[in-house]
Amino acid sequence: MRKFVLSYLIPRIGQYLLVIFLGVTLTFVIPRLSPNDPVEQQVSQLMMSGSQVSPEAIEHMRVALTEMYGLAGSPWEQYWAFWGRLLRGDLGPSLSSFPTPVNQLLATAMPWTFGLLIPSIVISWVVGNILGAIASYYENNRVIQVVDVVSQAVRPIPYYIMALVLLAVFSYWIPIFPFSGAYPPGARVEFSLSFVLTVLYHSLLPLLSLVLIGIGGWFIGMKSLTSNIIAEDYVVYAENTGLPRRQILTQYIMRNAMLPQITGLALQLGMLFSGALIMEVVFGYPGMGTLTFQAVMANDYTLIMGITLLSIVGVATTVLILDLIYPLFDPRVRIQ
Repeated sequence: MRKFVLSYLIPRIGQYLLVIFLGVTLTFVIPRLSPNDPVEQQVSQLMMSGSQVSPEAIEHMRVALTEMYGLAGSPWEQYWAFWGRLLRGDLGPSLSSFPTPVNQLLATAMPWTFGLLIPSIVISWVVGNILGAIASYYENNRVIQVVDVVSQAVRPIPYYIMALVLLAVFSYWIPIFPFSGAYPPGARVEFSLSFVLTVLYHSLLPLLSLVLIGIGGWFIGMKSLTSNIIAEDYVVYAENTGLPRRQILTQYIMRNAMLPQITGLALQLGMLFSGALIMEVVFGYPGMGTLTFQAVMANDYTLIMGITLLSIVGVATTVLILDLIYPLFDPRVRIQ
């Protein structure tokens, strides 16, 4: 246990903290390299609106905005103040939705993205891996051959193109599904059976666009991995002993091919915090992707930083969890 803590646990926690430190530092530095000053933009918008404001009031507002957005003082003073606010969980107010805090906007958007992306990633991962392993081991099966051809054809298609195709077919030509939003306009957001069913109905088309492309990717990856494992000596020996093919497929082939796929799944789950940007914009889905698009279009300085920080922490945390549970899947890690 002591060896595990010293040689495995502590180094990975150190890497995790280092990644977050570097990510937060880059998040602080990069927006400040932009030629656009968010404070001056706010002042300019006020002046262009035709409001009669005295020069003294404008100057007071400029000072107040500079302080509020953490741009007061030297770069080092801004940097330490930025860390102080971050450790308190204060990401500041949103520029485009002033005075709504960034935390509130993120908390509103994340459940929509999680509710859409987690099922789509899990479904595509499970189905794609099962079909990929079967396609490699039962290569003469006609149905699997058709699935193989379709996967090869679908995989290179960007998911937002698939989203547009599904939207055109099932929302315009064959109007089965709604073409925009997570719920009808004007609907009251509440936790009730009728509202949940409405949300599920609206999410089917976005979910389908992600699942179809996701299955293709996992299918091809799993087929490639299992194709190499089938020729291994222990698989050939298991076949010669007369073990059932289903048992050989699940316990000898898929089990040894799953490690890279588990790593890929963890990385995919880590990207949840940034959302599926273009897909959410196409379907008008109120998740992190749409929020990111709105922040970029509005040059919302603080909101972009909040989304970036959330993505960095999410990916780093997922990778750390993967490193900690990896010994459960790979005995070689436990031995080392």
